[in-house]
Amino acid sequence: MIRRNPNGGLPVVHETAFVDPTAILCGKVVVRENVFIGPYAVIRADEVDDDGQMEPIIIGAGSNIQDGVVVHCKAGGGVVIGNNSSIAHRSIVHGPCRVGDNVFIGFNSVLFNCTVGDGSVVRHNSVVEGCNVPPGFYIPSTSNVHSDADLAHIGPVTSDQAGFSESVAQANHELVKGYKRIRNEF
Repeated sequence: MIRRNPNGGLPVVHETAFVDPTAILCGKVVVRENVFIGPYAVIRADEVDDDGQMEPIIIGAGSNIQDGVVVHCKAGGGVVIGNNSSIAHRSIVHGPCRVGDNVFIGFNSVLFNCTVGDGSVVRHNSVVEGCNVPPGFYIPSTSNVHSDADLAHIGPVTSDQAGFSESVAQANHELVKGYKRIRNEF
């Protein structure tokens, strides 16, 4: 469902993107080329800052927002999800937040007030808040990262981990094509 926010902002979805009919996109949201937005995802840009302004939520080309993901912004802060990134099932990305290109965010993870650098992997059930994850970092499952100092104990992404992330992104690229082909059947 595509709908306006109280300020009149309306999502802009590229014609090559696929948005599942059960997903909700509300307000100042920009969805770029070949994006997959899965069932029951909610992407909502509707809160303003003290001056009545808000930054958009931007979903970069080739990225996928999987089933049950919530993307929202606090007090006008924006969210940018880079190109070819995967936000896995039931994760929360709450702005202000920036996720780089070719990033994998695992199931049930929470990002808030942070930056996740290009090529990083945040595995399942992790929390990343109030810090800047450099490019190419690997955050193991169930990690809690609440400051830049917490990153001192975290290593780089291996080629196997990067390969997994790329395979998820590729599978979702194929889903965009498949669902767009059959969208008039349901």
